[in-house]
Amino acid sequence: MAEITAAMVKDLREKTGVGMMDCKAALAATKGDMDAAVDWLRAKGLAKAAKKSTRVAAEGLVGLAVDGNTGALVEVNSETDFVARNDKFQAMVSDIAKLALKADGSTEKLKTAHYPGSQHAVGEYVAEMVASIGENMGVRRTAALSVKDGVIGSYVHNSIAPGLGKIGVIVAVESTGKKDELAQFGKDLAMHIAAINPVAIDLTGVPKETIDRERAILAEKNAGKPEKVLEKIMESGLKSYAKENTLLEQSYAKDSTKSVNQLIAEVAKTAGAPIKIAAFVRMQLGEGIEKKEDDFAAEVAKAAGA
Repeated sequence: MAEITAAMVKDLREKTGVGMMDCKAALAATKGDMDAAVDWLRAKGLAKAAKKSTRVAAEGLVGLAVDGNTGALVEVNSETDFVARNDKFQAMVSDIAKLALKADGSTEKLKTAHYPGSQHAVGEYVAEMVASIGENMGVRRTAALSVKDGVIGSYVHNSIAPGLGKIGVIVAVESTGKKDELAQFGKDLAMHIAAINPVAIDLTGVPKETIDRERAILAEKNAGKPEKVLEKIMESGLKSYAKENTLLEQSYAKDSTKSVNQLIAEVAKTAGAPIKIAAFVRMQLGEGIEKKEDDFAAEVAKAAGA
Protein backbone atom coordinates (compact mmCIF):
# COMPACT_ATOMS: atom_id res chain seq x y z
CA MET A 1 0.00 0.00 0.00
CA ALA A 2 1.29 3.46 -0.91
CA GLU A 3 2.32 5.70 1.98
CA ILE A 4 -0.20 8.50 2.55
CA THR A 5 1.84 11.59 3.36
CA ALA A 6 0.72 14.85 4.93
CA ALA A 7 1.65 16.62 1.69
CA MET A 8 -0.69 14.37 -0.28
CA VAL A 9 -3.54 15.04 2.13
CA LYS A 10 -2.87 18.78 1.93
CA ASP A 11 -2.82 18.67 -1.88
CA LEU A 12 -6.12 16.80 -2.06
CA ARG A 13 -7.70 19.13 0.47
CA GLU A 14 -6.68 22.18 -1.59
CA LYS A 15 -8.05 20.60 -4.78
CA THR A 16 -11.40 19.63 -3.32
CA GLY A 17 -12.06 21.83 -0.29
CA VAL A 18 -12.92 18.69 1.69
CA GLY A 19 -11.84 18.11 5.31
CA MET A 20 -8.50 16.57 6.18
CA MET A 21 -9.84 13.30 7.60
CA ASP A 22 -12.02 12.68 4.55
CA CYS A 23 -9.08 13.40 2.24
CA LYS A 24 -6.93 10.94 4.16
CA ALA A 25 -9.68 8.31 3.94
CA ALA A 26 -10.04 8.90 0.19
CA LEU A 27 -6.31 8.49 -0.42
CA ALA A 28 -6.23 5.34 1.69
CA ALA A 29 -9.21 3.87 -0.20
CA THR A 30 -7.58 4.61 -3.58
CA LYS A 31 -4.02 3.60 -2.56
CA GLY A 32 -2.69 7.14 -2.95
CA ASP A 33 -4.04 7.75 -6.46
CA MET A 34 -4.85 11.49 -6.44
CA ASP A 35 -7.30 11.49 -9.37
CA ALA A 36 -9.07 8.41 -8.06
CA ALA A 37 -9.26 10.04 -4.62
CA VAL A 38 -10.99 13.08 -6.14
CA ASP A 39 -13.50 10.76 -7.84
CA TRP A 40 -13.97 8.86 -4.58
CA LEU A 41 -14.84 12.09 -2.77
CA ARG A 42 -17.18 13.16 -5.56
CA ALA A 43 -18.93 9.81 -5.38
CA LYS A 44 -19.42 10.36 -1.65
CA GLY A 45 -20.85 13.80 -2.35
CA LEU A 46 -18.12 15.55 -0.38
CA ALA A 47 -16.29 17.27 -3.23
CA LYS A 48 -19.36 19.36 -3.96
CA ALA A 49 -18.19 21.65 -1.22
CA ALA A 50 -15.23 22.83 -3.26
CA LYS A 51 -17.40 24.10 -6.11
CA LYS A 52 -19.51 26.13 -3.71
CA SER A 53 -16.66 27.58 -1.69
CA THR A 54 -16.28 30.65 -3.93
CA ARG A 55 -19.88 31.78 -3.48
CA VAL A 56 -20.53 34.62 -1.05
CA ALA A 57 -22.04 33.46 2.24
CA ALA A 58 -23.40 36.52 4.03
CA GLU A 59 -26.57 35.05 5.56
CA GLY A 60 -26.78 32.45 8.31
CA LEU A 61 -27.02 32.85 12.09
CA VAL A 62 -25.30 34.26 15.13
CA GLY A 63 -25.25 31.67 17.89
CA LEU A 64 -25.08 32.43 21.62
CA ALA A 65 -24.16 30.18 24.53
CA VAL A 66 -23.74 31.01 28.22
CA ASP A 67 -22.46 28.59 30.85
CA GLY A 68 -22.03 29.98 34.36
CA ASN A 69 -19.73 33.00 34.19
CA THR A 70 -18.67 32.47 30.57
CA GLY A 71 -20.49 33.51 27.42
CA ALA A 72 -19.66 33.02 23.75
CA LEU A 73 -20.87 34.15 20.36
CA VAL A 74 -20.26 32.61 16.96
CA GLU A 75 -21.21 33.66 13.43
CA VAL A 76 -21.86 30.83 10.98
CA ASN A 77 -22.65 32.00 7.47
CA SER A 78 -24.70 30.51 4.66
CA GLU A 79 -25.64 31.85 1.23
CA THR A 80 -29.36 32.27 1.86
CA ASP A 81 -31.68 33.02 4.75
CA PHE A 82 -33.65 29.94 3.71
CA VAL A 83 -30.81 27.69 4.92
CA ALA A 84 -30.71 29.60 8.22
CA ARG A 85 -34.22 28.24 8.82
CA ASN A 86 -33.10 24.67 8.19
CA ASP A 87 -33.29 22.56 11.38
CA LYS A 88 -29.98 20.83 10.65
CA PHE A 89 -28.20 24.17 10.16
CA GLN A 90 -29.70 25.58 13.35
CA ALA A 91 -28.65 22.51 15.34
CA MET A 92 -25.12 22.82 13.96
CA VAL A 93 -24.83 26.52 14.88
CA SER A 94 -26.16 25.80 18.37
CA ASP A 95 -23.59 23.02 18.86
CA ILE A 96 -20.77 25.23 17.57
CA ALA A 97 -21.80 28.05 19.94
CA LYS A 98 -21.49 25.67 22.89
CA LEU A 99 -18.05 24.58 21.71
CA ALA A 100 -17.08 28.27 21.44
CA LEU A 101 -17.32 28.52 25.25
CA LYS A 102 -13.96 26.71 25.41
CA ALA A 103 -12.34 28.31 22.36
CA ASP A 104 -11.31 31.50 24.20
CA GLY A 105 -12.45 33.65 21.29
CA SER A 106 -10.13 31.89 18.82
CA THR A 107 -11.82 31.03 15.52
CA GLU A 108 -9.00 28.65 14.54
CA LYS A 109 -9.22 26.84 17.86
CA LEU A 110 -12.97 26.52 17.40
CA LYS A 111 -12.63 25.14 13.87
CA THR A 112 -10.26 22.42 15.07
CA ALA A 113 -12.41 21.43 18.07
CA HIS A 114 -14.08 18.03 17.87
CA TYR A 115 -17.69 18.25 16.69
CA PRO A 116 -19.90 16.14 19.01
CA GLY A 117 -21.34 12.92 17.62
CA SER A 118 -18.95 12.84 14.68
CA GLN A 119 -15.38 11.88 13.81
CA HIS A 120 -14.61 15.37 12.51
CA ALA A 121 -13.37 18.73 13.66
CA VAL A 122 -15.84 21.63 13.42
CA GLY A 123 -14.36 22.92 10.15
CA GLU A 124 -14.57 19.50 8.52
CA TYR A 125 -18.11 18.94 9.77
CA VAL A 126 -19.19 22.25 8.23
CA ALA A 127 -17.64 21.15 4.91
CA GLU A 128 -19.77 17.99 5.08
CA MET A 129 -22.85 20.14 5.67
CA VAL A 130 -21.99 22.16 2.56
CA ALA A 131 -22.22 18.97 0.54
CA SER A 132 -25.37 17.85 2.34
CA ILE A 133 -27.35 21.10 2.27
CA GLY A 134 -25.97 22.39 -1.04
CA GLU A 135 -24.79 25.89 -0.09
CA ASN A 136 -21.49 27.44 0.80
CA MET A 137 -21.21 28.02 4.55
CA GLY A 138 -18.51 28.58 7.11
CA VAL A 139 -17.59 29.56 10.64
CA ARG A 140 -16.61 33.20 10.24
CA ARG A 141 -15.72 34.35 13.76
CA THR A 142 -16.23 33.82 17.47
CA ALA A 143 -15.84 35.75 20.72
CA ALA A 144 -15.99 34.90 24.40
CA LEU A 145 -16.12 36.74 27.73
CA SER A 146 -15.79 35.58 31.34
CA VAL A 147 -16.09 37.14 34.78
CA LYS A 148 -14.81 35.93 38.14
CA ASP A 149 -17.49 37.67 40.20
CA GLY A 150 -20.67 38.86 38.51
CA VAL A 151 -22.68 37.76 35.49
CA ILE A 152 -22.56 37.52 31.73
CA GLY A 153 -25.49 39.47 30.35
CA SER A 154 -26.74 38.23 26.99
CA TYR A 155 -29.35 38.87 24.33
CA VAL A 156 -30.20 37.63 20.84
CA HIS A 157 -32.13 39.90 18.47
CA ASN A 158 -34.40 38.59 15.69
CA SER A 159 -34.28 35.20 17.39
CA ILE A 160 -35.61 32.27 15.37
CA ALA A 161 -34.71 29.66 18.01
CA PRO A 162 -33.21 29.79 21.52
CA GLY A 163 -29.74 31.34 21.29
CA LEU A 164 -29.94 31.86 17.52
CA GLY A 165 -30.62 35.09 15.64
CA LYS A 166 -29.27 37.99 13.59
CA ILE A 167 -27.57 39.96 16.38
CA GLY A 168 -25.98 38.54 19.50
CA VAL A 169 -24.60 40.40 22.51
CA ILE A 170 -22.62 39.34 25.55
CA VAL A 171 -21.55 41.76 28.28
CA ALA A 172 -19.28 41.11 31.25
CA VAL A 173 -20.78 42.63 34.42
CA GLU A 174 -18.35 42.50 37.33
CA SER A 175 -19.88 42.74 40.82
CA THR A 176 -20.31 40.85 44.08
CA GLY A 177 -23.91 42.06 44.32
CA LYS A 178 -27.17 40.12 44.27
CA LYS A 179 -27.19 37.71 41.35
CA ASP A 180 -30.85 38.17 40.44
CA GLU A 181 -30.48 41.95 40.23
CA LEU A 182 -27.29 41.62 38.20
CA ALA A 183 -28.83 39.04 35.85
CA GLN A 184 -31.77 41.30 34.94
CA PHE A 185 -29.47 44.30 34.56
CA GLY A 186 -27.11 42.27 32.35
CA LYS A 187 -29.96 41.28 30.05
CA ASP A 188 -31.28 44.86 29.87
CA LEU A 189 -27.81 46.21 29.10
CA ALA A 190 -27.26 43.58 26.40
CA MET A 191 -30.55 44.65 24.80
CA HIS A 192 -29.39 48.27 24.89
CA ILE A 193 -26.12 47.34 23.19
CA ALA A 194 -27.98 45.40 20.51
CA ALA A 195 -30.24 48.38 19.78
CA ILE A 196 -27.82 51.33 20.07
CA ASN A 197 -24.53 49.69 18.98
CA PRO A 198 -21.94 51.61 21.02
CA VAL A 199 -18.38 51.83 19.69
CA ALA A 200 -16.75 51.20 23.08
CA ILE A 201 -17.40 51.31 26.83
CA ASP A 202 -15.94 54.82 27.11
CA LEU A 203 -13.65 57.16 25.15
CA THR A 204 -10.51 55.30 26.26
CA GLY A 205 -11.73 52.27 24.30
CA VAL A 206 -12.46 54.14 21.07
CA PRO A 207 -9.83 53.42 18.38
CA LYS A 208 -7.24 56.18 18.04
CA GLU A 209 -7.95 56.59 14.33
CA THR A 210 -11.61 57.30 15.13
CA ILE A 211 -10.70 59.97 17.69
CA ASP A 212 -8.19 61.49 15.27
CA ARG A 213 -10.85 61.61 12.56
CA GLU A 214 -13.31 63.37 14.88
CA ARG A 215 -10.63 65.89 15.84
CA ALA A 216 -9.78 66.52 12.20
CA ILE A 217 -13.45 67.17 11.34
CA LEU A 218 -13.79 69.62 14.24
CA ALA A 219 -10.55 71.36 13.27
CA GLU A 220 -11.69 71.77 9.67
CA LYS A 221 -15.10 73.13 10.72
CA ASN A 222 -13.48 75.65 13.03
CA ALA A 223 -10.41 76.60 11.01
CA GLY A 224 -8.99 80.03 11.82
CA LYS A 225 -10.24 80.20 15.40
CA PRO A 226 -7.76 80.90 18.24
CA GLU A 227 -5.99 77.83 19.65
CA LYS A 228 -7.56 78.15 23.12
CA VAL A 229 -11.03 78.39 21.61
CA LEU A 230 -10.28 75.42 19.37
CA GLU A 231 -9.18 73.34 22.37
CA LYS A 232 -12.52 73.98 24.11
CA ILE A 233 -14.38 73.10 20.92
CA MET A 234 -12.41 69.83 20.67
CA GLU A 235 -13.21 68.98 24.29
CA SER A 236 -16.91 69.74 23.83
CA GLY A 237 -17.02 67.87 20.51
CA LEU A 238 -15.50 64.73 21.99
CA LYS A 239 -17.96 64.84 24.89
CA SER A 240 -20.80 64.96 22.37
CA TYR A 241 -19.23 62.04 20.49
CA ALA A 242 -19.01 60.06 23.75
CA LYS A 243 -22.70 60.66 24.52
CA GLU A 244 -23.66 59.34 21.13
CA ASN A 245 -21.21 56.47 20.77
CA THR A 246 -19.83 55.18 24.09
CA LEU A 247 -21.84 52.82 26.27
CA LEU A 248 -21.52 54.53 29.65
CA GLU A 249 -22.41 57.98 28.31
CA GLN A 250 -25.29 56.94 26.04
CA SER A 251 -28.91 57.56 26.95
CA TYR A 252 -30.38 54.29 28.17
CA ALA A 253 -32.52 52.74 25.43
CA LYS A 254 -35.42 51.89 27.77
CA ASP A 255 -35.39 55.28 29.54
CA SER A 256 -33.81 58.19 27.67
CA THR A 257 -34.02 60.42 30.76
CA LYS A 258 -30.96 58.68 32.22
CA SER A 259 -27.55 57.61 30.96
CA VAL A 260 -26.23 54.07 31.23
CA ASN A 261 -23.83 55.38 33.88
CA GLN A 262 -26.78 56.61 35.94
CA LEU A 263 -28.54 53.28 35.47
CA ILE A 264 -25.45 51.45 36.75
CA ALA A 265 -25.41 53.62 39.88
CA GLU A 266 -29.10 52.83 40.53
CA VAL A 267 -28.68 49.08 40.05
CA ALA A 268 -25.54 49.05 42.22
CA LYS A 269 -27.64 50.34 45.14
CA THR A 270 -30.30 47.63 44.78
CA ALA A 271 -27.69 44.93 44.10
CA GLY A 272 -25.74 45.96 47.19
CA ALA A 273 -22.30 46.29 45.55
CA PRO A 274 -20.43 48.38 42.97
CA ILE A 275 -20.80 47.38 39.32
CA LYS A 276 -18.16 47.53 36.58
CA ILE A 277 -18.78 46.85 32.90
CA ALA A 278 -15.58 45.04 31.98
CA ALA A 279 -16.27 44.30 28.30
CA PHE A 280 -18.95 43.65 25.72
CA VAL A 281 -19.22 42.06 22.30
CA ARG A 282 -21.93 42.82 19.76
CA MET A 283 -21.96 40.48 16.76
CA GLN A 284 -24.24 41.25 13.82
CA LEU A 285 -24.76 38.77 11.04
CA GLY A 286 -22.93 39.62 7.84
CA GLU A 287 -21.44 42.92 8.99
CA GLY A 288 -18.40 43.79 6.89
CA ILE A 289 -19.12 41.17 4.22
CA GLU A 290 -19.34 42.63 0.74
CA LYS A 291 -22.39 41.12 -0.89
CA LYS A 292 -22.47 40.65 -4.64
CA GLU A 293 -25.28 42.56 -6.29
CA ASP A 294 -26.71 40.41 -9.07
CA ASP A 295 -27.80 42.08 -12.30
CA PHE A 296 -31.00 40.15 -12.98
CA ALA A 297 -31.62 41.79 -16.37
CA ALA A 298 -28.11 40.86 -17.51
CA GLU A 299 -28.63 37.26 -16.37
CA VAL A 300 -31.87 36.99 -18.33
CA ALA A 301 -30.21 38.46 -21.43
CA LYS A 302 -27.31 36.05 -21.11
CA ALA A 303 -29.66 33.07 -20.74
CA ALA A 304 -31.56 34.21 -23.82
CA GLY A 305 -28.34 34.45 -25.82
CA ALA A 306 -28.55 38.21 -26.22
